[in-house]
Amino acid sequence: MTGSLNPDRSEWDVIVVGAGPAGETAAFSATRFSGLDAVIVEPELVGGECPFWACVPSKALLAPVHLLSTGQDLGGVRELLADRHLDVDGVLNRRDAIVDYFDDGRQVNTVLDRGVDVIRGRGRVRGEKTVSVDGRTLRARHAVVVATGSTPDLPDLPGLRRSRPWFSRDVTAVQEIPRRLLVLGGGLVACESATWLRALGAVQITMVVRSNRLLAQQEPFAGEVVAESLRASGVDVRFGQAVQRVDRSTVNDTGVGRIHGGPVTVTLDSGQTLTVDEVLVGAGRRPAADGLGLPDGFGVDEHMTVDGMPWLYAVGDVSGESYLTHIGKYQGRIAGEVIAARAAGRPLDDAPFNRHTDRVRGRAVPQVVFTDPEVGTAGLTEAAARRQDHAVETVEVDLSNLSGGRVRREHYRGRAKLVVDRRTDTLLGATFVGTDVAELTHAATVAIAAGIPTSALRHAVGSFPTLSEVWSYLLEALDTKRMAAVGG
Repeated sequence: MTGSLNPDRSEWDVIVVGAGPAGETAAFSATRFSGLDAVIVEPELVGGECPFWACVPSKALLAPVHLLSTGQDLGGVRELLADRHLDVDGVLNRRDAIVDYFDDGRQVNTVLDRGVDVIRGRGRVRGEKTVSVDGRTLRARHAVVVATGSTPDLPDLPGLRRSRPWFSRDVTAVQEIPRRLLVLGGGLVACESATWLRALGAVQITMVVRSNRLLAQQEPFAGEVVAESLRASGVDVRFGQAVQRVDRSTVNDTGVGRIHGGPVTVTLDSGQTLTVDEVLVGAGRRPAADGLGLPDGFGVDEHMTVDGMPWLYAVGDVSGESYLTHIGKYQGRIAGEVIAARAAGRPLDDAPFNRHTDRVRGRAVPQVVFTDPEVGTAGLTEAAARRQDHAVETVEVDLSNLSGGRVRREHYRGRAKLVVDRRTDTLLGATFVGTDVAELTHAATVAIAAGIPTSALRHAVGSFPTLSEVWSYLLEALDTKRMAAVGG
């Protein structure tokens, strides 16, 4: 069974508005074993933000940075690479190939091959189980799923909008490397972008961060290590400062990833002015819900149903629960299984994803920031766990002497931390900072989602010499801390 592109019909079992990973997953999960049919409505590229302008291109740009950095810190390789720089054209060409040169033909074929139809256009919910697409009316027999993602926040600063600054799409689809750049913000987009742009030849990068640290939602040491690394590479990281106004006399519509005009004058709240070639806004994101016909201030329940409306679902960034692709896909699976179960009259608790939803939402969420070094997290930070009134117990270890790190780099630096609920002896959160720590997050996610006691985790032996051995060191440190407390 295959789907159709822009089919001449008006009714399906399921209508999905938005063709990003969350929307695709919802459509596939709803139709996979149920016999239901579905259509996805998308005005831009099928596949959404992630494969073209977010996760995939950003990691494609960062991978060469990581390899060069690691090679320059390895004896036998360092001698070959000590004074070498990245081949900018080579890095950008590889990025373009990985994003299929911004052509969504492959993604469209994947959707159609799985029996789901695709309509090019902008969808809007017009009423119960009704969606309009550029004047065309579609009706769903069972459900409408909204999966329209998110858009960058634009701070309300004088002159900023008129100056036509860069956002995340510009920096992941970069075609011209600004010689001088001001980065507004200290979160994931700001930190990752500063990492690769500096490595690709940006001479002067200034990060203006209103708070007192980078990655403010993570453990403090994570932001400290990333800030130290960025500064060591030549990035000027300024905390406790804000932009007062932005002035640009010449603004051009040069296209995504190209410098949008003449020099930009940025005035800080200290009164200092900076002249840069471009401004990158990395100040967070918000749900792309405007004009979709969704209820004002809507929320979703454990089934991803909008405000108790059993036919309307919101998944991914637009739900407001998370701005992570993998969580959007998880939500898409939940919604798809609920839709299929409701259509067949089956109890919702029979669906495996729904039996465990409460263990994941807000608890076992993993995230990786692919800076140099990487930051990998799962679950709650210590501060978040305390806000939720858990009986918090923490333990930290330095990774500099870990054999799995020393074989990777001459000067491996990193840190790991566990947050444990003392009452239940289960893991609440984990943070890892260091080269190649991204893969450590899944083990922590499994432990949190499954509620595995730390006493049981001691029997999950990490392979030597790999970074996974850090688990043994963390749990031994936890034992030592507990014994010291008892002895005291």
